[in-house]
Amino acid sequence: MSFTYGELKQAIQDYTENNETTFVNNLPIFIRNAEERVLKNVQLDFFRRNSSASFLASNKYLAIPSDYLAPFSLQLTDSDGNEVFLDFKDVDFISEFAPDASVTGTPRYYAVFDINNFIVAPTPSTNYTVELHYLYRPASLTAGTDSGTTWLSTNAPMAMLYGSLSEAYVFMKGEQDIIAQYDKSLQNAIAGMKLLGEAKEVTDEYRMGRVRRPKQ
Repeated sequence: MSFTYGELKQAIQDYTENNETTFVNNLPIFIRNAEERVLKNVQLDFFRRNSSASFLASNKYLAIPSDYLAPFSLQLTDSDGNEVFLDFKDVDFISEFAPDASVTGTPRYYAVFDINNFIVAPTPSTNYTVELHYLYRPASLTAGTDSGTTWLSTNAPMAMLYGSLSEAYVFMKGEQDIIAQYDKSLQNAIAGMKLLGEAKEVTDEYRMGRVRRPKQ
């Protein structure tokens, strides 16, 4: 089972039995909120991305990609061709470690400075090629046509459906027991995704054995 954008919108209307104009106009918001809930609760290799950039000499900032959610690693290539991984810190640590930005060297630490930039310390003494490995926000299903699909709508249709229905019933000020049931179904779908992304997807059964759940 999977959903196209058009199929998911129709399913939401069928489940809620609601075709009112304002409700229909808000269907994209319900779907985007469902996507956000999944992305913030599940870590899958599919949502990892690498981006190449450059540290510029005497510039302590590095632009953050527009689809960035969270970092996995940041590495630079030094003048000898060695790949050096920077340690992720907070901005206060950076400020304390390198209070004078005019003092340059090979960067050792980085932090999120604001929504658009990382800050590094020490300030780069020369240009360095860098590679950022990060968790990214994929394009929303709502950004495409009615016939379009995404990884989530194809591989996590239940999470998309129940997440959207939960949002829809909140919008409708629906019965609390129905909202709770859809939330429970969403959490069950997310639990299955977490088992995939945080256990099965990152282990080798031949060497590690089967992933086993505790007995209830």
